[in-house]
Amino acid sequence: MAQPHLDAEGPIAEAEAHAAHSSTTQQPLGPLGSPLDRRSPFLIGLSAALGVAVVVALVGLAAVAAHVLILIGVALFVALGLEPAVSWLARRGLRRGLAVTLVCIGFVAIVGGFLALAVPPLVEQAVGLLEQSPRYLQMLQDRSSTIGQLDARFGLQQHLQQTLAGNGSTLIDGVLGAGLAVLNGLSDTLVVVVLTVYFLATLPAMRRAAYRLAPASRRPRAVLIGDAICVRFGGYVLGNVVMSVIAGAATFVWLLIFGVPFALPLAVLVALLDLVPVVGAVIGGVLTTLVALTVSWPVALATAGFFVAYKLVEDYVLMPKIMGRTVEIPAVLTVVAVLIGGALLGVIGAVVAIPVAAAVQLVVQEIVFPRLDRT
Repeated sequence: MAQPHLDAEGPIAEAEAHAAHSSTTQQPLGPLGSPLDRRSPFLIGLSAALGVAVVVALVGLAAVAAHVLILIGVALFVALGLEPAVSWLARRGLRRGLAVTLVCIGFVAIVGGFLALAVPPLVEQAVGLLEQSPRYLQMLQDRSSTIGQLDARFGLQQHLQQTLAGNGSTLIDGVLGAGLAVLNGLSDTLVVVVLTVYFLATLPAMRRAAYRLAPASRRPRAVLIGDAICVRFGGYVLGNVVMSVIAGAATFVWLLIFGVPFALPLAVLVALLDLVPVVGAVIGGVLTTLVALTVSWPVALATAGFFVAYKLVEDYVLMPKIMGRTVEIPAVLTVVAVLIGGALLGVIGAVVAIPVAAAVQLVVQEIVFPRLDRT
C-alpha cells in the first residue's frame, strides 16, 4: 500500500517481501509470531511497572466515575433479573429484539398499572392525613391518649415546634435540596432504564465477549460457571420481587382488617423496604407498628407480632421455596454480605450483596478449592 522500499534499505525490504508472501485470504495480516520471552528481566520489570500504573489509573477513574459505575451496575443487575423472561420467550421462537420489547412493555404495563391503582388512594390518604392533623395535635395534648402519653414522655410536640420554628432559610434550602434530589433520582432512573434495555438486547454478545477472555482450553468451563452465575442473579432478582409483593399484600390485608390508617402507603413502603435483605422488613415493621399506635396499644402489639411471624415465614418458608434452588448461600454469609454491601454502597449495596456473594461462593467452590486440594 505504501511506497515500495528499495533493496538498499536492507532488512526493511526483506521484511516487506516476506510480508507480501505471508498475507493470505484467511490471514490477511499474516500468521501470529512467536511469543516474547516472559522470563526477560526487561519484560518482567516493564510488566510490573505497567501493572502498577494501570491499577492506580483504574482506581482514580473508579473514584471519579463512581456514580456512573453504580448506575451501570444497577442496570446490569436489573437486566440479569429480566433475562430469564427474555430467554423463555426466545426459546419459544421469538426473535430476541421482539422478546426484549415484549418484556419491557410488560414491565412498563405492570409498573404503570400499579401506579394507576396506587396513586389515587395515596393522594386521597395524604389529603386525609392533612385533614386529620388538627385531631392528632389535640391527641398530643390529651394525656389520656396513647400519643399524649408518648408526648409527655418524649416531648414530641416540643421537638416539632422547635423544628418548625427553625431558620426559614434552612427550611427553604431543605425544600430545594429535596427538589434537586427528586430530579436527580428521576434522571438516574431514566439512565438505568435506557441502559437496562441496551443490556437486555446485547446480553448474549456481552457474554460471548467475556467468555473470549478465557483461554480456549478453559473456555467451556468458564461458559458453564458464567451461565450459572447469571442464573443465580436472575433467580435472586425475580424471587426478591415476588417476596416483596407478598410482603406488601399481606401488610395491606392486615392493616385493613384492624383499621390502621394509611394502609396502602404503608403496604407500599413495606414492599419497597422488603427489597433490602435482612433489615428491610424489620424497618418496615417498626414504622408500621408506630403508625398502629394511633389506633391502640393492642393493635400495635398485634401488628408487631404479625411482622415477627411474617419474617419467620419469609426466612424459613418463602425464601427456601422461591430462591433456594437458585441462590444457594448460607445464612451467615447472607448477613455478612448485606452488612458489607450496605457499608460500601448503601441500600444498593445491600440489595446486590447476596447474588454477588453467591457468585463469589460459586467461583471459590469450583475453582479455588479444587486447585488448593491438588496442591
